Amino acid sequence: MIFDIDNETLPREDLEALQLRRLRTTVERCYETVKFYREAMDELEVKPHHIQSLADVKLLPFTKKEQLRDNYPFGMFAVPTDQVVRLHGSSGTSGKPVVVGYTKRDVANWGELGARSLSAAGLTPSDRLQNAYGYGLFTGGMGLHIAAETLGVMVIPMSGGQTQKQVMLLEDFATTALSCTPSYALNIAEEAENLGIDVRKMPLRVGIFGAEPWSEEMRYELESRLGIDAIDIYGLSEIMGPGVGIECIEAKKGLHVWEDHFLVECVDVDTGEPLPPGEEGEIVITTLTKEAFPMLRFRTRDISVIDKAPCKCGRTHARIRRITGRSDYMLIIRGVNVFPTQVEAVLMRTETLSPFYQIEVFREGFMDSLRVNVEASPPLYAKGQEYMDRVSAKVRNDIKDFIGINAEVKIHPTGAIERSMGKAVRVLDHRKKKAN
Repeated sequence: MIFDIDNETLPREDLEALQLRRLRTTVERCYETVKFYREAMDELEVKPHHIQSLADVKLLPFTKKEQLRDNYPFGMFAVPTDQVVRLHGSSGTSGKPVVVGYTKRDVANWGELGARSLSAAGLTPSDRLQNAYGYGLFTGGMGLHIAAETLGVMVIPMSGGQTQKQVMLLEDFATTALSCTPSYALNIAEEAENLGIDVRKMPLRVGIFGAEPWSEEMRYELESRLGIDAIDIYGLSEIMGPGVGIECIEAKKGLHVWEDHFLVECVDVDTGEPLPPGEEGEIVITTLTKEAFPMLRFRTRDISVIDKAPCKCGRTHARIRRITGRSDYMLIIRGVNVFPTQVEAVLMRTETLSPFYQIEVFREGFMDSLRVNVEASPPLYAKGQEYMDRVSAKVRNDIKDFIGINAEVKIHPTGAIERSMGKAVRVLDHRKKKAN
């Protein structure tokens, strides 16, 4: 079902004409009301009237997360604070958060785009969404909440944690949709299995998973263990929150970005130069309708590819392929670029391993080394150390073949890896601690 058929199926020419009108208005507002953008544009000798086509977006300055923190708390706002009805913040674990503001119209737009997203995932007003994203400054909980209410879906605001209770409510409330991080969905699946409950026999049919990169292999794991369609959702606090883009349930081949509200680019990670559709790089987003907190060319650090090919669902908005990782999460091991999702893909293909893992990076002298900690499935662990050593050797070879690096693979008993209540901690980089 398409929630907003007029806007979601706009002909490409009309969609780009709308984008250009909104881009020019946004640039003018940013220049007039946000000191940071006025100074950054003046430094580049760019004025709002220079934006005559969508391609001219490359004339504008990039916005980076550090610059948002430098303007903490309200320096990037484009409206007086008495027009702001909601504040959210980034989920960073260190330093002060990036503070994001919303006007009444911003909140309404967020609800509309969230409703589009849930509808694309196959939800209708007859569904019941158990929202296990955290509520608070993080946009995940409230973002999915207002999306569900706007679509008319019954929302169960469970938030994260209390995993046994999550399983109980899935059963007792006949929940049909679950929203959380993919790593926490695995935690829920494991808890249900420990309780002897088969989630696959429940009414649950759709999972809306995001807030961390995950692989196709993880999708298969989630779908087989929970008996659902696992749908990838995309959002950033700095841009809006969940609902910037989502996979459609018909194709599951890339996340439709709502281009009437966001202008998406792909640029070279190192040079910042724009890349054509089909080439992998860093996703950059400009907001087109945000009032309180407009963003010009925000560097997301998310690595993906823009795909403008027609989708069988009928939506005309461009898709970005599944996020393979973040440029700031990328590990460089002996000159090889490594993303955690690449390691995850190898582990998920090894049937005797569980999907719970963590990567450690060390430096001995001038050499970096990688250790992959992963849990054995109960049947594998029961076969003893000698058999686990053979599996470990196979995984080492698979990582070498797939990624091109040597890694130590350590197999642990069930429960040895700390479970996530939200975003999983996939990497422990001991090189940084040593440097400090």
